[in-house]
Amino acid sequence: MSDTEAAETQLQKDVVESSTFDPLPLKKWLKDQCRLLGFEHPTPVQQACIPRILEGQDILACAKTGSGKTAAFALPILDVLSDDVYGIFALILTPTRELAYQIADQFRVFGKPLGLKDCVITGGMDMMIQNSALTESPHIVIATPGRLADHIESGTEFSLNKIKFLVLDEADRLLEDNFGKQLQTIFSILPKQRQTLLFSATITDTIKQVQSISERKPFLFDGNLLHQPADKLDQYYLLVPSNVKDAYLFHLLSLYHGNKDDDEEGGSAEKKRSGSTIVFTSTCRDCQILSMMCRKFQMPSVEIHSLMKQRQRLASLAKFKSLQVGILFATDVASRGLDIPSVDLIINHNVPFVPKEYVHRVGRTARAGM
Repeated sequence: MSDTEAAETQLQKDVVESSTFDPLPLKKWLKDQCRLLGFEHPTPVQQACIPRILEGQDILACAKTGSGKTAAFALPILDVLSDDVYGIFALILTPTRELAYQIADQFRVFGKPLGLKDCVITGGMDMMIQNSALTESPHIVIATPGRLADHIESGTEFSLNKIKFLVLDEADRLLEDNFGKQLQTIFSILPKQRQTLLFSATITDTIKQVQSISERKPFLFDGNLLHQPADKLDQYYLLVPSNVKDAYLFHLLSLYHGNKDDDEEGGSAEKKRSGSTIVFTSTCRDCQILSMMCRKFQMPSVEIHSLMKQRQRLASLAKFKSLQVGILFATDVASRGLDIPSVDLIINHNVPFVPKEYVHRVGRTARAGM
């Protein structure tokens, strides 16, 4: 066993020995809320980061997809917020709209006893409604960088100069994709005296550089030392000629989701597995066409890609989460952070060009506690 594997094994062992939230320095109402929601065992990232955040440290955390990273920053933020509930207290930045809404949902659930007010600022929604929400001084603002920068540059009357926490969720993508200009606009109005929390499933050279130049020297937690997919994940690949790839895809989906009229021995119909499937594609065009074809083959499906209106994307995601449809076709807008417990099959229609994106894609299944 290598040193990194041994370290990860020891980390998992340490967490098992602390099997409840009781040892964590959270307020009783938050521990009660965790129990009420069925969260009884802290994950490694939660056990390592929550005490450090409550101590006032900056955090740079890497943990496998589905390991509870959102709760690792949401719980201590709510803990500190409950001492003095005022104005915009925390800003959470995330690269995708769907992830922003999911993070907001988790804050609402955990913070319900607090009477929490949150505000989601993403593209594709009415700016005037968002303007009004920002001026009402919500406690938590969850935003995508582009739309929040638009509000700042357009003169929306709200202030971020007293925030206590800045969170970059999926920090690698925020720092390495084309968000640089928007982030500069946002950072220019933030107070220097704040806690900065960076979370991701993969630590890249850019994130390591942030750690090396930071004056506050953030606490580094690397719970995904080997930067591999989830342990419970079974992985297979199928090499087929490109001209019949789509035929193989729909044959696989029909076997997994269709109804078989006659089994090999003859007789009764056999209902197929009820788990959900996400098919990742490399382009919006492929995503839309494959989803339309799937419906033509009498297999209900929805799609999510960047050319859809935001209301359509949210509606598709709602249908998929509620199991009204069992198949979701998506581009990489759905590869980050989305937590859908029913997903038990991920299909990569195209292998992503960047290896870390594969880790994020397949992380939509085999998640913590499943």
